[in-house]
Amino acid sequence: MIAGSMVGWWHSPFGKLPDQDLEQLIVSAARGALANAQIDAVDVDEVFVANFNGGLCSQEFPASLVLQADDAFRFRPVTRVENACATGSAAIRQGLAAIGSGRARIVLVVGAEKMTEIPRSAVNDVLLRGSYTASERNVAGGFAGVFGAIARQYFERHGDQRVALATIAAKNHRNGVHNPFAQFRKDLGVEFCGTTSSQNPMIADPLRRTDCSPIADGAAAVVLATDDALPGFQKAIGFRAFEHANDFLPMARRDPTLFEGGQVAWRRALERAGITLEDLSFVETHDCFTIAELIEYEMIGLTEHGQGARAVLEGWTQREGRLPVNVSGGLKAKGHPIGATGVSMHVMAAMQLHGSAGDMQVPDAKLGAVFNMGGTAVANYVSVLEARR
Repeated sequence: MIAGSMVGWWHSPFGKLPDQDLEQLIVSAARGALANAQIDAVDVDEVFVANFNGGLCSQEFPASLVLQADDAFRFRPVTRVENACATGSAAIRQGLAAIGSGRARIVLVVGAEKMTEIPRSAVNDVLLRGSYTASERNVAGGFAGVFGAIARQYFERHGDQRVALATIAAKNHRNGVHNPFAQFRKDLGVEFCGTTSSQNPMIADPLRRTDCSPIADGAAAVVLATDDALPGFQKAIGFRAFEHANDFLPMARRDPTLFEGGQVAWRRALERAGITLEDLSFVETHDCFTIAELIEYEMIGLTEHGQGARAVLEGWTQREGRLPVNVSGGLKAKGHPIGATGVSMHVMAAMQLHGSAGDMQVPDAKLGAVFNMGGTAVANYVSVLEARR
């Protein structure tokens, strides 16, 4: 068991939020998580703010914006954390490290991103900087083009998997209907997701719009507490394991269809938790694109390499399947405000294990796992979670 548990959390709606800037997102998340944990700002020893930015928002240096939530945060150590699309999980890891070192008893982690302040074309340029710019910055279609190339390489080896990708998209959109925080809450169906149309155009062959997670604004936050502080809280979701593995940034130095860094992080996490995949009640995984979720089925060991389509086509990863995947709707339906995403995934998992996920609830959920990655499986974070009270 890792020192530290989630004892409070908060989540904003994800989507285009024109009335909220980055400061307001951070402030709302901080106040919401403190209220949920039933503590005050003065009780917090350290704060980590997860924010990617990179030009998405005019406000850089966002760490001290959390002080706008409460003057009691003044003079507390506050650090901004960034690790591409895994920024949120990276911040949680830093919070757990602060607790594990004895430096802090209670930590606040806020993840927030404002992505709709600039034009979509500019967003694509910013996101592509999360690849190896020396050789990958001119890929047509931005980051969708990068994953489109991965999908084509996968198809060349293992056959055309467009039906599987459409089924993943439809699954996650169907799940998103039940998530009150999701950007998209409409069951689109496999036929719509698998058909190119004016409403579902090709973005980066073979990826259509429904294969791509959407640009979003949003925030999420968690309060972490050390073990000896738990009696003062009404709930606690503990970490059986939390592993992090980084891989080479250039795709030319690895096989991008294998997500080997994710494999390593998953293997370490399962070993540390002392469990197998079969012990998990659900997984929240990083479906930035549907091809990513397909490869992740193989990465976690649900199927052999090249056979990931079986997991979704045979219903294994459906909400009622043997291992429900992305019952929150995933990034695909919930949205992907980069700095908030990893924190959001942990909030979704905490709600499941606390039994407070509402219409999203997986019956009798005991153990859950989160996989959050930055880039093309470059920064890989896996956590295994369980309720402690």
